Amino acid sequence: MRVEDYTLTSTYTHHQHISPHRHFPHCIQAGSAKTLERVVFNQNSSLDANQSGFRSGHSTETALLSVTEALRIAKADSRSSVLILLDLSAAFDTVNHQILLSTLSSLGITGIPLRWFESYLTGRGGIQSTSSGHWGSSGISSWTPLLFSIYTTSLGPIIQAHGFSYHCYADDTQLYLSFQPDDPTVAARISGCLADISEWMKEHHLQLNLAKTELLIFPATPTLQHDFTINLGTLTITPSSSARNLGVIFDDQLTFKDHIAKTARSCRFALHNIRKIRPFLTEQATQLLVQALVISRLDYCNAFLAGLPSCTIKPLQMIQNAAARLVFNEPKRAHVTPLFITLHWLPIAARIKFKTLMLAYRTTTGSAAAYLHSLLPIYTPSRTLRSASERRLIVPSQRGTKFPHFPELSLTPFLAGGMIFPPLSGMPTP
Repeated sequence: MRVEDYTLTSTYTHHQHISPHRHFPHCIQAGSAKTLERVVFNQNSSLDANQSGFRSGHSTETALLSVTEALRIAKADSRSSVLILLDLSAAFDTVNHQILLSTLSSLGITGIPLRWFESYLTGRGGIQSTSSGHWGSSGISSWTPLLFSIYTTSLGPIIQAHGFSYHCYADDTQLYLSFQPDDPTVAARISGCLADISEWMKEHHLQLNLAKTELLIFPATPTLQHDFTINLGTLTITPSSSARNLGVIFDDQLTFKDHIAKTARSCRFALHNIRKIRPFLTEQATQLLVQALVISRLDYCNAFLAGLPSCTIKPLQMIQNAAARLVFNEPKRAHVTPLFITLHWLPIAARIKFKTLMLAYRTTTGSAAAYLHSLLPIYTPSRTLRSASERRLIVPSQRGTKFPHFPELSLTPFLAGGMIFPPLSGMPTP
């Protein structure tokens, strides 16, 4: 079995889309190649446990929840934390196939499956094209992000050797470390870890872009200031007050106010554009547009917002109100509750609670990412009780915390206090 041919199309990333140098390559692979990869992966489970890319039950939201919870726990324990967001240059274009095949072999993929991959990765040809027509053959080899995740499995031990925790989503890697506020070794540990990561990248033909690598420091208390910079060769990395991480804007106090403001701005812009063409749309078409361009943004990673004050999430509720009025062509001050009922929409606060309950349900039933299980421990009574089969959760202790709205994974405030999960086969979506 051999799949050798593919088509490499490209989309422009700049207004001057005539120039081929402005295009980003997208490879259209044969379906049999993708099926082969998935079958072999399902039989070997070779991915890192901290890799959330392209895995069932995993998502950017579960990956960010794991990291955010670790940062919040450290803050509740009066420890500071540092978060490093690594940036790779053209990661998917520089993979060395011989190293990849060696990695697959070390993970137990040998014999006929390994020869399939060798056939799949070598001697391939293809045509590179744009919307204006074909313009030559391409020497870029075709492979998928799932193989890239396997390719980077040996990076985890390098990171952990320096005492850092990490989480990955495809080629996006997050490093985080909690420390006592008076620890003088933090800067040196960060420099050493990044230096070893950079060396590992070179050995694996990857390029770590230190100029675009983000560094965030989360102080133990709002008044505490950590003033240190990281020097690596001729480059200096300075801390940022906020940074974009898998589509979510993190700030150094974990208030997510910048993320809410950015989401509200993008939704207002989408509503403004839909409003221009509203006279030409039916009610159903308008609802589809609003759900695709506005509601989806309001729902993305909204589990982080659990436990935040109502005034903080109010801008998102105002966006949803405006969206409902736009669907039905109602005036600005029209009451929105009947509109929500007709659309079967939950208000923002209820949508957040629904998301956290759904994640908790999936975690306790084993269908969510494994790294979330330790964050929602099941209550086991010390003696036989009738409630032992009701799958209650342990209520997290918040004694001594300086942060009264500390949400403990953003999930447990709504469900840990004796919450019972019924044996349902699934849950509806709002």
